[in-house]
Amino acid sequence: MKFCFKLVLPAMALLSPWQVLCAQDLSPRAYIVTPVNSNAVTVTWSFYDGGLNFNGTVPITGATGRYTVPILTYYHAFSFFGRSANINLALPYAVGNFSGKVLGTDRSIYRSGLLDFAARFSVNLKGGPAMQAKQFAKWKQKVILGASLKVIAPSGQYDPTKLVNWGINRWAFKPEFGYSERWGKWILDGYAGVWFYTTNDAFFNIPVPTPQSQAPIGSFEGHLSYDFGKSARLWTSLDGNFWFGGVTTLNGIRNLATRQTASRIGGTFSFPISKHQSLKASYSDGAYIRFGGNYQNVSVAWQYSWIGTHFR
Repeated sequence: MKFCFKLVLPAMALLSPWQVLCAQDLSPRAYIVTPVNSNAVTVTWSFYDGGLNFNGTVPITGATGRYTVPILTYYHAFSFFGRSANINLALPYAVGNFSGKVLGTDRSIYRSGLLDFAARFSVNLKGGPAMQAKQFAKWKQKVILGASLKVIAPSGQYDPTKLVNWGINRWAFKPEFGYSERWGKWILDGYAGVWFYTTNDAFFNIPVPTPQSQAPIGSFEGHLSYDFGKSARLWTSLDGNFWFGGVTTLNGIRNLATRQTASRIGGTFSFPISKHQSLKASYSDGAYIRFGGNYQNVSVAWQYSWIGTHFR
């Protein structure tokens, strides 16, 4: 049994759904410019269904997960030294089931609880000056270069006596560089970033707490989108990403077999339903997964947006 734990623990660190969401995230138009004092409240419902590929490194077969993640998000745009900037705050909750065979024996679990709180600060460095609504109405996008920092705080549901948790019990940081260019109704986006993780000092404390760490994960993301008509909220996009790295270390011992190399492809469609409201639907699936989570994802988001310091 001790030998089984030594094999399973480093790989089971990848079962955290929030870590899966972060690594596989697809976000078209992440560096879009909006007027100063633009606000948006978004409620997203995401459904994930798929499995985990352990690549033969652990005695677990047929590992699957099916869970839903409602997310409440708040967005606010402002001027940062004359440049267009914004902050995005997200609070997710999740409900789901996981199952698989461990050493030939069927195992299943149910989890429900808060995921880790996430915050993202973004600023446009070129081509995106801070503008009031009247100025923005006359502005035309060309090339935009931006940078962002996403932070995940260890605030989600976590129990060190359980292998599968919604929270990751550590801080995570993702600095990213973004590019966006428009040609008429077409927009091409490209992002490059790296996830950095602090150490989880209380990973599965049976019989004692075990320090678990993870190497950085590099990521690339690309989107090609098209605007329909005159509305900036009616568009569709083709989405894709690629990430690599993330070797897990447990109690000072690296498991090179946990290195991830994977990518996803998908599509997004956004359309307005009123002056302040819009809906967005997306689908994505794993294109190549060497190790880690491989989920199909369907998401639907409702957004209410307004400009000004007061909710309208």
